[in-house]
Amino acid sequence: MGKEEKGLSVWGLTMLALGTVVGGSFFLGSSVAIRAAGPSVLLSYVIGGILVYFILSALSEMTVSNPVSGSFRTYTEQAFGRGAGFTVGWVYWTGLVLAMSSEATAVSILLRGWFPALPLVLLGSGIIAGVTLLNLLGAKRLSRLESGLAAFKLLAIAAFVLIAAALIAGFGTGGAGAVGLDVVRGQSLFPGGIAGIAGSMLMVMFTYAGFEVLGLAASETGTPGVTIPRAIRYTIILLVGLYLAAIIALFLLLPPAQVSEQVSPFVTALSLYGLGWTGTAMNIVLVSAILSTMLASVFGLGRMLRSLAEEGHTPAWMRDHTDIPYRGILISGGAMLAGLWLGMLLPQGVYLFLVSSGGFSLLFSYVIIMASHYRLRKRHGGPLINQHGLRGYPYTSWIAILSLVAILASMPLIPGQGGGLAAGVMFVVLFAGIYALAALRKARASGRYRRRPLQVPAARVQMEAAEELEGKRERGQ
Repeated sequence: MGKEEKGLSVWGLTMLALGTVVGGSFFLGSSVAIRAAGPSVLLSYVIGGILVYFILSALSEMTVSNPVSGSFRTYTEQAFGRGAGFTVGWVYWTGLVLAMSSEATAVSILLRGWFPALPLVLLGSGIIAGVTLLNLLGAKRLSRLESGLAAFKLLAIAAFVLIAAALIAGFGTGGAGAVGLDVVRGQSLFPGGIAGIAGSMLMVMFTYAGFEVLGLAASETGTPGVTIPRAIRYTIILLVGLYLAAIIALFLLLPPAQVSEQVSPFVTALSLYGLGWTGTAMNIVLVSAILSTMLASVFGLGRMLRSLAEEGHTPAWMRDHTDIPYRGILISGGAMLAGLWLGMLLPQGVYLFLVSSGGFSLLFSYVIIMASHYRLRKRHGGPLINQHGLRGYPYTSWIAILSLVAILASMPLIPGQGGGLAAGVMFVVLFAGIYALAALRKARASGRYRRRPLQVPAARVQMEAAEELEGKRERGQ
């Protein structure tokens, strides 16, 4: 009973996931995907939704079987060993810390439009301190705040769809020109062909990224076997449904050729019909969206660091002994502050190179989730739980892994994302190297300690054998 009361509910967990996922990458970044694929970006969002369903189904199966705070990092360790668990955990943590320090900079720029007298570094530091301290309140209180912010973002998307429907129906168009099907009539549905869809998949997956927090929050639920699968189902339905509705509405208002990568496509679309005030409204939505993403990300970062500490992958003083990972949260917040200040000191190109690893770390984690699930299930000889596991296994596992690897490989084809792949690979090599060196040093140390006591008995045995042999010879004579 007590566990039920303190655990996250299905709705709280769903809103926590949506709070992480629905961020600036959808409200702003979707323009990049639209420019690459045109109307066929709808197919990209469907494909992305299917991949998310595969990944979440695999994560759900492992989570229900073993609900631990380390989530996919722990499952990686079970499947591929301690070195893999160490590397994945630190790559994810580092990439997300750098990405969130960048998000703090982005929201500070938006806020400075309203408070021009405040320095950027002060605004950013205040935001990071705020989201860190709020996480110290615990999962249940945080979920209430996150639910409010996530609901606000979802309502903003729903409001856009409703306004678009009103405009398509003829209300308030004011003779602005073509609307509804007239906008898409005569346009090619696949202007970029298969290459256009492939080119849009990276940005589409970024708009879906962040759902892995469902696994990291598993230990905060009272009944993960019931809560996690339901939360995953609701997350998929709400996320894919709202995204598709918003993109369809967008194409019925705005020709893809008029989409600019510098302005939110939703603002551009509504501005065509005399709704210029939407720019201010969208800034408010963007601020809440980024803050919501940062709140949920710090939640995940704290739990990831606690998992690393529990496995001995950090210095001993980082280990938490309470339900709320206070040290993990505070260290993650401090690292985000360091990332923010680093951005002020380093040349912009170097900082962007490091920050862009955030997208890689998320996609890399999804590849590892699928690979770990495949190996654990193969080792188990069947589904990890009595309920339905990942449908279509092992074919869906192969499809998801190959698709995610292809999306990662496409990063250099997207302007500004090539550095993300390079930085991400650099972090993988760095942390794998750190673990390998530590393991080698430990093996050498333990090897020295074992050899010393063995050398003396060996010499003694040889001496005794020689003396016995000499005695036999003398007796024989």
